Amino acid sequence: MEEKLKQAIEAFKKGDWDKAIDIFTLVLEKDPNIAEVYNNLALCYANKGDFEKAEKNYLKALEINPKIPQAYINLADIYYRQRDFEHGIGLLNTGIYELPDELILSHYLARFYMEDARLDLAIDELEQILERQPDNYDAYYDLGKVHFELGNYQLAIENFENVLDYKENNEFIYYYLAQAYEANDEIDKAISNYLKAITVNDKFPPAYKKVGILFMARGDYDDAIEYLEDYTNLDIPKEEADSVKALIEKIKKKRDEK
Repeated sequence: MEEKLKQAIEAFKKGDWDKAIDIFTLVLEKDPNIAEVYNNLALCYANKGDFEKAEKNYLKALEINPKIPQAYINLADIYYRQRDFEHGIGLLNTGIYELPDELILSHYLARFYMEDARLDLAIDELEQILERQPDNYDAYYDLGKVHFELGNYQLAIENFENVLDYKENNEFIYYYLAQAYEANDEIDKAISNYLKAITVNDKFPPAYKKVGILFMARGDYDDAIEYLEDYTNLDIPKEEADSVKALIEKIKKKRDEK
């Protein structure tokens, strides 16, 4: 049986899902009580896009051994992609009960709550994670997103700033932080962080447009024109580029009238 498992794993590593499925199935015919093999079999089906058979085998794995964290994670991923929040939340709550030290399950649960618009429950999960893992920057990131969604912009800022303590030079974090500052009416800080996003990635279109609009609103027409022109030269749809070029002409007209 060990040789068969080696063959199945080798086929799995090569992406030969059908061969791996055949061998894992043969192993289970010999011994139908190996939870890890059901988990591997389910993963093969998931990679083939057969989520119904994948779910069936993940559940069988957890029936035999309810303490396999990867089976909860793999099945939760299927539910998440299918937007089946009810089953995903139920599954993860079971996983947390069985494996209370696996904080990744709590983080998955928080993301299900976020997608299901149960933001208060998401905050509870994320804050509990941070009590036990105060350096978990992914949790700070998600907490920032939740508070932004709720309109708690100062709390969103604090959490995005916390992410930067652990993960610098990330254009997305600077961009989200800038959005939070903008929503909190701290325009100078918003502009500063949009510019930091551009410094990190000078091919990041959203930051160019955002900072250009803020410069325009502030009456800094030359800066607005510069960044909006840069924006139109990036990889954006032609219709969007044409619309922004028309805006640039209006800004130039305003500038010249000053």
